[in-house]
Amino acid sequence: MKYIMAIDQGTTSTRAIIFNHECEIVSSAQREFRQIYPRPGWVEHSPGDIMASCVSVMAEAVARAGITWESVSAIGVTNQRETTIVWDKKTGEPVYNAIVWQCRRTAPLCDELKARGLSDEIFKKTGLVLDAYFSATKIKWILDNVDGARARAERGELLFGTVDTYIMWYLSRGKVFATDYTNAARTLLFNIHTLEWDKDLLKLFDIPECMLPKVRPSGHFYGYVDRKLFGEGISLCSAVGDQQAALFGQLCVEKGDMKNTYGTGCFLLMNTGDAPVESKSGLVTSLGATGSGTPPYVLEGSVFVGGAAVQWLRDELKLIGTAAESETRALRAKDSGGVYVVPAFTGLGAPRWDADARGIICGVTRGTNADQIVRATLEGIAYEVHDVVEAMEKDSGVKLTSLKVDGGASENNFLMSFQADILGCDVVRPKVVETTAAGAAYLAGIACGYWKDTDEIKKYAGTDRTFSPSMTKKERERLLSGWRGAVRKCVS
Repeated sequence: MKYIMAIDQGTTSTRAIIFNHECEIVSSAQREFRQIYPRPGWVEHSPGDIMASCVSVMAEAVARAGITWESVSAIGVTNQRETTIVWDKKTGEPVYNAIVWQCRRTAPLCDELKARGLSDEIFKKTGLVLDAYFSATKIKWILDNVDGARARAERGELLFGTVDTYIMWYLSRGKVFATDYTNAARTLLFNIHTLEWDKDLLKLFDIPECMLPKVRPSGHFYGYVDRKLFGEGISLCSAVGDQQAALFGQLCVEKGDMKNTYGTGCFLLMNTGDAPVESKSGLVTSLGATGSGTPPYVLEGSVFVGGAAVQWLRDELKLIGTAAESETRALRAKDSGGVYVVPAFTGLGAPRWDADARGIICGVTRGTNADQIVRATLEGIAYEVHDVVEAMEKDSGVKLTSLKVDGGASENNFLMSFQADILGCDVVRPKVVETTAAGAAYLAGIACGYWKDTDEIKKYAGTDRTFSPSMTKKERERLLSGWRGAVRKCVS
């Protein structure tokens, strides 16, 4: 028997998951690594820590599956997006720690560029807002602040990559220096219309083009793992950013398909097909995963607080003992009793983008109880998702018929049922909720011929449960009206 391995390199841990031909998880291994905070607002990772965790979980997953490396047909890589690494072309030694997507050190530079009126030009080329979130200003910071880095980069001695690029470079011992469209599109340097590194943006951010990797489709034969690592030259057959991996893992390959990942926050992506949609509603435009040819375009909207609201109920308010208990408590309440919880603990993301907004609980009466507050908190997550879906429908002109869901909070049946009610459409939860890893595996498997195409995968990757709406339109509008009123109080 043959298998596909997915490396899921996340912000706090790295996992390796092995899939069989029936799209079932055979084994997995996970390892956390250090989070480095040199100053307030700064977030870094050690590239050495990332690779140590990567190699160890790969070996552990194979051992747990009881197989040999000869049985692994191909490896796919999915990664935390935007995180930036610069390293020596010959030795592989990083010149500085990885600067993580969360890091805000380059926010002043972004403010300076905004003041120069450059936001619109950057948005038109990249589909992204000008923000420290993305890679370009992080690369510039390293070149400007590490002794000798800029001169070395201009001499062609240094390489830049997002985490996928560094993993493949490391595993191949420098023979693979590439990334995919989905990761390139999150750097602020890649023109999503011409599908090329943009020379004007490189000049703007003062970044030598010789540092940049080749850009390939997500599902693609990139090269081989060096035999000295595991004794086998295993094919590296996919690289894909984590949210686009989840979109592909949900098999959202048709125009109008949409998924939501309920993690710490919520990440919604819609496949908009072969035409980019320029958002008027605070969303970003990016590129999706493809096995060959031109990548599809996607709309993306981010909710800052999703599952983190449940953690807040557990850790700060002490209303629940476990995250799973929130479902039981919510169902115990007949309704929220008019209570609304807006979980804007770190501001509001899409579509409002109000960094100064803060969370509130409103509609509380003398009769309000703890179960109703728990229920209102879960409902608040669903309302936030509704608002992003509404913005996507408005921008794209495509009416949502079903929402595919994954992530930890998607296991909460009350939340999924209420989500279906408030959206007025089906919410579909897959059998395999590890959709990020699944997406990388599917892309790699198709690229190496393990699966013929997505139609074959659909035969195996079934649905765990579909939640259909039962709420009347009148009741839905009444509840949404109350939510909008709560949000207005939150931002006033």
